[in-house]
This record gives sequence, C-alpha cells and structure tokens, in this order.
Amino acid sequence: MGQLSIYIDDETLKKVEEAAKSQHMSVSRWITSRIKNSFKTSWDDNFFSLFGSIKDDSFKRPDQIGYEHDSMRERL
Repeated sequence: MGQLSIYIDDETLKKVEEAAKSQHMSVSRWITSRIKNSFKTSWDDNFFSLFGSIKDDSFKRPDQIGYEHDSMRERL
C-alpha cells in the first residue's frame, strides 16, 4: 500500500479530524474513502433496474400546468 504526504492548513486538518471521529474512522481511512468516492462517475450497478420496480397506481406523473400560471416578469 502506498503512502501519501500532504500539506494542509490547521483549520482544515481540524475539520478532517472531527469528521473522521464522528464517523468512527481514522483520518487516513476517512481521507481514503473521500478520495475513492470522488472518482465515482457512474451509477451504482443496479440503479437502472429500479425503474418500474414499484407497482402502485398512486405513483403517476402529475398533470403539467401551462406557462400562463407563471408569475409575470418585471420588464427591464
């Protein structure tokens, strides 16, 4: 496993330490999880299989209202 050294200001370090502590993680593990999450660029594997998975007639798209119900804009 590789090591990484970074320079960080005291205020940010304090916030990182507090965040790691609140999640019961070491600072190293917390930072690693944040870095890994920043590289996620796709949907979870089963995300698209959720479409249509709820069989309930009460879930329907509401009627769309027209633009005539919008607020009048101020003329410039």
